[in-house]
Amino acid sequence: MNGSRLIVRQATHSPLAPLAPIAAVVFTAFFVIGLAMPVLPLHVHQGLGMSAFVVGLVAGSQFTASLVSRLWAGRITDTRGPKRAVGLAGAVGGGTCYLLSLLVLRSPAVSVAVLLAGRTLVGGAESLIITGAMLWGLGRVTPDRSAQVIAWTGMSMFAAMAIAAPVGSFVFAQFGFFGIALASVLIPLASLGLVIPVRPLSPVASTKAPMTAVLGAVLLPGIGFALSGITFGSVTAFLTLYFAVQGWGGGALAFTTFAVALIATRIAGGHLPDRFGGARVALYCLGVQALGLALIGTADEEWIAIIGAGIAGTGFSLVFPGLGLEAVRRVPPANRGIAMGAYNAFLDLTLGVGSPALGFVAGKAGVQAVFEVSAAATVLAVPIAFHLRGRTSIACLQQR
Repeated sequence: MNGSRLIVRQATHSPLAPLAPIAAVVFTAFFVIGLAMPVLPLHVHQGLGMSAFVVGLVAGSQFTASLVSRLWAGRITDTRGPKRAVGLAGAVGGGTCYLLSLLVLRSPAVSVAVLLAGRTLVGGAESLIITGAMLWGLGRVTPDRSAQVIAWTGMSMFAAMAIAAPVGSFVFAQFGFFGIALASVLIPLASLGLVIPVRPLSPVASTKAPMTAVLGAVLLPGIGFALSGITFGSVTAFLTLYFAVQGWGGGALAFTTFAVALIATRIAGGHLPDRFGGARVALYCLGVQALGLALIGTADEEWIAIIGAGIAGTGFSLVFPGLGLEAVRRVPPANRGIAMGAYNAFLDLTLGVGSPALGFVAGKAGVQAVFEVSAAATVLAVPIAFHLRGRTSIACLQQR
């Protein structure tokens, strides 16, 4: 009996225990990413005296690197095993570049170039970590808990970034960018202690499907998630602004309500896609999500918008694991890394294209229109989930 089967059998009695070290690695990795997010623009603009264009270039370079490296990360996961793919070395390298950029502050252009190199390394590491962690988790539990792996991994990522943002602002205020850079090196190094003791899983020895077939199998779940994922951009970028424009003081409370509802629903209902089918759960959740967004966009009272944020977070929570489950079940086990890499790339794409588009909508029709458009996009994903529900939940590409 190979090591992976042994681990799966051991995992059946305590479904969350095998995921704990994986979720912890994801949390620490994305905590490092979240530390730098709110302070990089300040460092580049105020500390280095660079223009808004350069600020955007530095901030966006990580997400560009993540997008272009998704399939590469998936291929490494499939061919070398998920433990080898959890690329903490890239995260350490990115933090090291942050430190090195401080040594050349007298040459701002050089400092920015080193920062760009660091952001590129962090973006590549993010692709490796999230893809490797998902596949590692899938290999440590029984197939009927696949959606829980996807849900808990995504929740670890979201929670880490939400917590890290205020912590990063505090560290920057106390120690400057040096504190952020040092933490970006030390935290990934410390998290190696979580990875090393966990037994690796060998790459799955089964027939691989052609790349075009894998991408075709992921296309519909990916588009459905991309349409739903516009909500993430609208909430993170525009929710507090919307409250400010309306003259309401509860913007932070609304954002917290969205986040708490998302996390609580994943904890309580992460098993639902495994039990009832990913597309079926996503179908109902899309309706709940659209309702919450519509409440935010049409609210004439602050409390209605806050309730809408909670409803939207509840609905959004299980769309990602639900449609993600459909993606991985439609490819052979040997191609799951590429499938999850491609699936995650749809979020990069929707945030990279959708967020600027939402900004254009806000400028033309007002900030409330952002949530109305997000609700409409969510409704457009409903036929996709309905179509996927009608198909077999068994991997349509898997060869027996």
